[in-house]
Amino acid sequence: MEYKESAYNALLEEIFTLFPSVQKDGFVPGAYKPGLERMTAFCEALGHPERRFSSIHVAGTNGKGSVSSMLASALAATGLRTGLFTSPHLKDFRERIKIGGEMIPKEYVFGFLTEWKPYFIKNRLSFFEITTALCFKYFADSFVDVAVIETGLGGRLDSTNVLEPDLSIVTNVGLDHCALLGHSIGEIAAEKAGIFKESVPALVGESSPEAASAFEDKALMFCPLYYAESEKPALWSRRGEILKKMDLRGPYQEKNLRTVLAAVDILKEIPIYEGLQDMECVMDGILHAAARTGLRGRWEKLSSMPPVITDIGHNPPALKVNFDALQALLAEGKYSSLIIVYGVMADKDLDGILPLMPPDATYIFTAPDTPRALPAEDILARWKDFRAARGMGADRAYVAGTVRAAVQMAITLAHTLGEQTNRSASAAKPVPPLIYVGGSTFVVGEAIGLF
Repeated sequence: MEYKESAYNALLEEIFTLFPSVQKDGFVPGAYKPGLERMTAFCEALGHPERRFSSIHVAGTNGKGSVSSMLASALAATGLRTGLFTSPHLKDFRERIKIGGEMIPKEYVFGFLTEWKPYFIKNRLSFFEITTALCFKYFADSFVDVAVIETGLGGRLDSTNVLEPDLSIVTNVGLDHCALLGHSIGEIAAEKAGIFKESVPALVGESSPEAASAFEDKALMFCPLYYAESEKPALWSRRGEILKKMDLRGPYQEKNLRTVLAAVDILKEIPIYEGLQDMECVMDGILHAAARTGLRGRWEKLSSMPPVITDIGHNPPALKVNFDALQALLAEGKYSSLIIVYGVMADKDLDGILPLMPPDATYIFTAPDTPRALPAEDILARWKDFRAARGMGADRAYVAGTVRAAVQMAITLAHTLGEQTNRSASAAKPVPPLIYVGGSTFVVGEAIGLF
């Protein structure tokens, strides 16, 4: 079938309808299919494209996207043709599959989906299995030297776990997707350690005694195990300079950076990665990771007047870091007040998130355009109940039906608060309010589109 934009859009809509995705539809039947049998069979039908390039496999609760992007950028800076597979996407699902920062072409996607759609249907594949196979085939056909591949969920049963990588990385372990991965840190760590392979070095970015026990039980039988927190990687002495200059921002990036630098130290001893011995080249790649890979929504500054920051952190461990950082900025006097535009998916742990929310912020609750979203009115009701149970007032919270309306409300409110502060302040330089937009990848994706 000849490629046409209209045909591409129609086929993509059909694929999304036939094969629900976790990102779009949540954990409905068919969206999440753990296990490697279908993926192994599909890779065999494709001629095992995953064996035609070197790879680095990245799992973890948070930080996977940043670590993967920094590594991919560093590898590309050494001259390696580098593929990058991440999820979720913000706007276009092709954001998941990139070479040198460029998304997979629509023509390639159209050809792959057209050719293999009967196979998808016959073998009842999941959307993520389809996307992962598409990634492998595209990277192989494009002759990448190496690909950095991020897991979708967990590790042991994730579709990407058919890889035989040169390095396995687990960034960290937190309580998220507990119904699928386990209800303790140890259980979840064991699932993520499922990406460890025999004789392949494994690197853990951030750990705890309970997680470490699970990692060591797995590694004891299989592979050498490293902890980034225990390593003193090259360039770590220059972390202050790097963190100040790098275009990936946010309170968690110091830990992600240490993981990346520890990975570089391990990889540079492998012949294909010898270019990583050039530390200035590595540093250049890390400093420009967001620009080179197109990664967005990580403590991204969308506007300076008024200041607007957005971040995709959506589970309690990630949001605790973000909310603590926001309150630290207020304590430092960099901003006069805090306005939070917040939306959340209905299946997320809102009860675990509410206690983390800055108590003195002004909130605008909203719902992005997806059936998975918890209605803004429901968030407000639960927020009021939470505050009332603790004897706290609930008078600085609003509802906006769309993300666009919420952002517009926040900007208007910021201008009003800014004018009030400036009239009452004696300081020569006005201190503006700060707007933070987050809680969901969908909220962030829509917000980025507005700026």
